[in-house]
Amino acid sequence: MSPASSFAIDVPQALLARARAGEAAAFEQLYRWFERPVYTLALRLTGRREEAQDILQETMLKLIDRFGDFRGQCPFWGWLRQIAVNESLMLLRRRGRFLADEGADQSALPDETLVLPPRACDAAILGEAMARLPDATRSVLWLYHAEGYTHEEIAAATGKSISFSKSQLARGTRRLRGLLHLDQEMSTHG
Repeated sequence: MSPASSFAIDVPQALLARARAGEAAAFEQLYRWFERPVYTLALRLTGRREEAQDILQETMLKLIDRFGDFRGQCPFWGWLRQIAVNESLMLLRRRGRFLADEGADQSALPDETLVLPPRACDAAILGEAMARLPDATRSVLWLYHAEGYTHEEIAAATGKSISFSKSQLARGTRRLRGLLHLDQEMSTHG
């Protein structure tokens, strides 16, 4: 069973019943409903827009093919999210990008001349910093902190050990603090 997400999305039972009956319009509505959350999750895990788009398409094809497997024992988004996580992790493994010592993308942080509201600015800076982390590290951070996975669940999903998950979380936290310059701020405020 997949862990509960902090991003719960309620789906009307009537829509699920229509999809269960094979109604194409219901699947189209589910696609529109979940297009953004699936894409965003895939982007957070892979760090690449093209790959996130591929994962979105694969996830939605699996939604149609495997809809009969959904028994309603967990929230629909939890079930669909697990498919998207699995697709993302398979892509990273298939492309050899789920390695512990992989180099990070060294793209620049956002243009400092762009003025965003404080929350949006924080989110943009965090997103850019996360994108600079290696795929394995970014995936573990996201699964642990944003999706609420345990180290045991991350190990099972990635095919790695629990200690791998813990070390990637620790390494990622240190790297993220450095990228966000939190180490300096913590020492001056603490």
